[in-house]
Amino acid sequence: MSFSNDIRTDYKTILKDGCRIIDVRSPSEYQLGSTRNAINLPILDDEKRKKVGTCYKKNGQTAAIALGYELVSGNVKETLVDTWTKAVEKGSLICCWRGGLRSIITQNWLQESGVNLPRISGGYKALRRTCIEVIQGCSHKNFIVIAGRTGSGKTEVIRSLVRAINLEGLANHRGSAFGNRKTPQPPLASFENNLATALLQIDRSGPIAIEDESRTIGHLAVPLPLFDRMRISPIVVIETPIEERVENIYQEYVVRDNNPNNLLVGIDRIKKRLGGKLHSELQDCMTEAFDKQNKDLHQRWIIRLLSKYYDPMYDYQIKNKYPRVVYRGEKQDVLRFLSTFEIKT
Repeated sequence: MSFSNDIRTDYKTILKDGCRIIDVRSPSEYQLGSTRNAINLPILDDEKRKKVGTCYKKNGQTAAIALGYELVSGNVKETLVDTWTKAVEKGSLICCWRGGLRSIITQNWLQESGVNLPRISGGYKALRRTCIEVIQGCSHKNFIVIAGRTGSGKTEVIRSLVRAINLEGLANHRGSAFGNRKTPQPPLASFENNLATALLQIDRSGPIAIEDESRTIGHLAVPLPLFDRMRISPIVVIETPIEERVENIYQEYVVRDNNPNNLLVGIDRIKKRLGGKLHSELQDCMTEAFDKQNKDLHQRWIIRLLSKYYDPMYDYQIKNKYPRVVYRGEKQDVLRFLSTFEIKT
């Protein structure tokens, strides 16, 4: 078999451009971490990869390669090529773990069927290394942190800005005890890879808006180089009336989620901080509100949770950050301020 020399090594461009990546690693490899726009179409599934690995250990590389070809020959090969071909779109690339035999075979089989795609030299490992380097470079970027009390609309502001990183979106979590979504959070490597991609897709001029977060978002940790930079960056505070905050929380967590169990589990997570009496009161009110589908009861527990738990915690935290606050205002005023704000160096 003649190997194609059509390869790509411009890893940052690949990530920035959002190229469709046909990732032919096994499912278990892919589940440990992937890049944005990658699709997992393995040449060897986990069982077959294990057989090839065992053969390699016992009989060496030549025997393992021969077994690999045998396991994906005939109709299996035809099905694989057909699946890869249907997944191809303009600018697609091929990727395996190190850019080795699996992606070479995929590339050649596609060429035999008339489809010419480059493969990524160094594979996923090279892309992952590039993502780590990009995140390490956060210490040289300018950020402006969007803060505000719970329910003030911080995420909405982040989503409306072009130069912004939506950490909660990338983490698939809303960053609180009640933050679980219906779908699971990504693996840490995927979260970091997608963060790096988002950073690459923002041009260099001007500060990048990012929501005020703790180090952890659900079970994921914000990479330390970024978190350290956030802790010294200027802060803009969104000030939102309590009535609007309550309505925002009601719409987000009660109407759209409609998941009583998630809220009740969330209350249990912060039971020690709330204290037994307040925890019991909130739990009872929440349960009754869902049972009766009563908005007033929902608003009652939301106000109590804000006033007795989230607001005092926020006030304590923002007090320590006060020297970095450069602006306070309602949402539209904050957006106008951000449109003209520049980091003074």
